[in-house]
Amino acid sequence: MSESPRLVEVRQNVLSKNDQLALELRQRFDQAGVRVINLLSSPGAGKTRLLEETLRQLSTQHRVAALVGDLATDNDARRLARSGAAVRQIETGGLCHLEADLVLHHLEGWNLADFDFLFIENVGNLVCPTSYDLGEHGRVVLMAVTEGEDKPLKYPGTFQWANMVLLSKLDMAEVAEFDADSAHANIAAVHPGVPVIATSARTGVGMAEWLAWVEDL
Repeated sequence: MSESPRLVEVRQNVLSKNDQLALELRQRFDQAGVRVINLLSSPGAGKTRLLEETLRQLSTQHRVAALVGDLATDNDARRLARSGAAVRQIETGGLCHLEADLVLHHLEGWNLADFDFLFIENVGNLVCPTSYDLGEHGRVVLMAVTEGEDKPLKYPGTFQWANMVLLSKLDMAEVAEFDADSAHANIAAVHPGVPVIATSARTGVGMAEWLAWVEDL
């Protein structure tokens, strides 16, 4: 059954409001000189583990911060705070994605000029977050080797809007019988030319390349 015209209108209005607020956020980020990266993935793909290591390594030379989106609990924020970075949790209360107004609200009290990089860990979901601009300069999608090589074909919209794809949990590739050639082909099929880095936050593989991309953003 197709959506009613009223529902379509409401959804368009919500997205329009979000886009305007995201534009204003991006202008604030630019004025403050902070680069913002929006991390997306399905649940369990390793966003928090990768971000924890990213914050730890970047903090030796840069001023870093993170906003962490989850439906409930502040578990991830407390974990990331161990890196020494400034971290805040965004509890969405059931909302399956972050929106620009949530980001704006949780920036209150922070001087953005105090940071070089701000990471936004979105809610674990490969559908809803795709439509919502958060004012980021880079959108990064994580795809764990344990999830199957056809993830880009199942969720093409998410991968089409990505500026970078990280293949995560590479240390588990052998046990998961991961077919790297197939995964790369599927990513290229939905987003030709998007950079792809194979990473393992546990072993450190690919981290130097990933951090170099962040610093060049």
